[in-house]
Amino acid sequence: MSDIKLNLINHSSDINNSDYVIFQKNATTDANIQPIAWTVVKNLGKGDNHPFVYPIEFAVGAKDAEGKHFPPILAQNGNAYEVVMTPTGRVLQVAPTPAANPTEVEVWNNLALGSIDAQIYRDGKLLASTANVPPGSGANFQFQPKLFIGAMSQVEQGSVMNPSITMHPIELILFGVSSADIIITGGGAGPNATAFEFTLANISEVR
Repeated sequence: MSDIKLNLINHSSDINNSDYVIFQKNATTDANIQPIAWTVVKNLGKGDNHPFVYPIEFAVGAKDAEGKHFPPILAQNGNAYEVVMTPTGRVLQVAPTPAANPTEVEVWNNLALGSIDAQIYRDGKLLASTANVPPGSGANFQFQPKLFIGAMSQVEQGSVMNPSITMHPIELILFGVSSADIIITGGGAGPNATAFEFTLANISEVR
């Protein structure tokens, strides 16, 4: 499966110059995975468009309790990755034992002391994170080709999605899609205002 080319187009009646937040949800049962604002599109005026790519490839990363960020590693489903202590210091590396589920990626804290944050990156941007994974524990990640998008304020790219902020995201299913437009409609003010809608259009399918 190749990267998916997408184009966000504003045909809404929005009058508030809303931000549009794009993110993914973890498909595993790991309830500790925090969704991250993967892409935030700002200042998209009426009639404007914002092209972007949803890469199929993704990477794993980690951060230790002292704030050290380990360089992300290109990941594959079915693999496990671990943070370990070596003679030259702590490193993130491929684990010798694969993931228990071939459709998932695991990130393990195999340090003797200190927690880690397990992270997933797509297109070089933070996609999901699990904070404070203790020694001897791991996090399970699985992401299907689905995006969630909604209008939201007070959120920055790379930040944890705050569950206290009201948002009604729309799910966009990208199975079999090679390119598509995402059309924004709805919005407005007063009694005629409607909820934002995000619809796939001009879809090209994978051949």
